This record gives sequence, structure tokens and C-alpha cells, in this order.
Amino acid sequence: MPHVLILGGHGKIAQHLTPLLLRASHTVTSVIRADDQAPTIRGLAPADGRGTLHVLIRSLEDVTSQDRAQAILSEVKPDAVVFSAGAGGKGGADRHANETDPHHRPRRNHALPARRLGNALGQKVHPHLVPRVAPRAARVVGRRGLGRRPKRSTRRWPAYYDAKVTADEVLYEAGGARRDFAAVSLRPGTLTEGDVGGVELGRTGGAKGEVSRRTVAEVTARLVDAEGLQTSWVDLLDGQEDIDEAVKRVVKEGVDVAEGEPVYDKVRKA
Repeated sequence: MPHVLILGGHGKIAQHLTPLLLRASHTVTSVIRADDQAPTIRGLAPADGRGTLHVLIRSLEDVTSQDRAQAILSEVKPDAVVFSAGAGGKGGADRHANETDPHHRPRRNHALPARRLGNALGQKVHPHLVPRVAPRAARVVGRRGLGRRPKRSTRRWPAYYDAKVTADEVLYEAGGARRDFAAVSLRPGTLTEGDVGGVELGRTGGAKGEVSRRTVAEVTARLVDAEGLQTSWVDLLDGQEDIDEAVKRVVKEGVDVAEGEPVYDKVRKA
């Protein structure tokens, strides 16, 4: 079974995902940034899990070069990577914006770990999937029907969402440039602590909606095992469709909600 590398393993969704993968007999390497997080991650291994869990202490903010990204991949040798790392809006605008930019435009440096890992994955034969748990709507896209990013009382959140969307774009470009792996941005609605349920997956019917973190983890686990997945953006809300059927449909139809965005034209029409 595949060896799955989880980047940002201490996050809530990643903690739901880890036991799912272990129960499916996957080997999981969970990357966390601090030693004191390790007991929590090791405690995620279920008694009925048939997979193997490894914990790796690394800060993704230190992935400052292609060589460092390649070093992580060479050490772990994953078949699939789940990129679920991020500051969660913490740390102020300067953490998410270019410190040299007085207007705090979204910095591409926030997205560089994803791109460097994507580029490094493209040099390998086996990795086939990079599902990245990403935020939904940041701007209007007519076909997708998603609304503008909500206004915030501080500039921290706009910088955070802009940086996250930029990360989606650079990973999409990295995936689109190669045929040996798929870079998928799974873009959930407002996250809740609810139970696993049905989904609205792919192109969603509206700009607003919720989805539980447990459901996001279940969908991600299915994507890891999906055959024929292509580089894409996939939106996710609570809905009525069975998760397995929804994932099969999205893969079969090649659903990509990036269509209509500049990055889609840049990659697909180049």
C-alpha cells in the first residue's frame, strides 16, 4: 500500500486523516514542527490499524530551497503527499505577506514549500497525488459561483487567504507541468466539528456552506486511493451524495473548478 507523507500532521484535519490511512494499511509519515506534538500524533494510531506510523520533526518554513524539499522526499520516499500545513491565520499579516512590500501583497514565499515539494515530486516515478487542503473562495469566479473573500477587521485574514490562494496557484502550475503526479487542491467550506456525512463535491451550487473536518479527512483518504486523478481544484461542502460515489464521479468526469481562472488558462492552454 502507498506510503503517505502528511505535511502539517498536527492539524485537526490531519489528525482525523491519520487513523483512516493507518486502518487502510498505509504507511504514514506525519511531519510536525515541534517535539512536544509527537505524543499526540503517536496516539492517533488505532488499535485496529494495519499500517505503520512514523513521526518526522521538520518546520516547513525552513524549506527554503529545492534541495531541502528534495531532502525530505528522499528521506521519506512517499507515494503520495497530503499538504495540510498552514499558519491558520495566526501570526499577523507579516507572516503571510512579503515583509519587503509596504502594501502587503500576498507573498509567493508562503507558497514556496508547496511548489518546491511539487517540483521535487515531479522528479520521482512513484508519487501520484498531492491533495492539499485549501481554503475556498478568495475572489469571484463566475462558473464556480463562489463569492468574494469576506472583509475582516484586521489585515491578517486577507493576507492569509491571499497567500493560501497563491499556494493553490503555484501548486496547480507545478502539477500541470508534469504528467507523473496529480496536484489536487481540496477546497472545503466553513469547517465544523460535525460527524462524517454526505457531500457536495466538485462544482458546488453556492458560495456558502459548511463541511465537517471529519468529512474532509474521509474525502482526502479516498483521493489518496483514487486511480486516474488529475491536477485540479475540487470544492467540498456538506451534501447528499455518498463520499465514495462523489469521488468516483469527480475522477471520472475530470472535474476541475479552476476552469475559468487565469491559472487554468495559463496551465491548460499553454
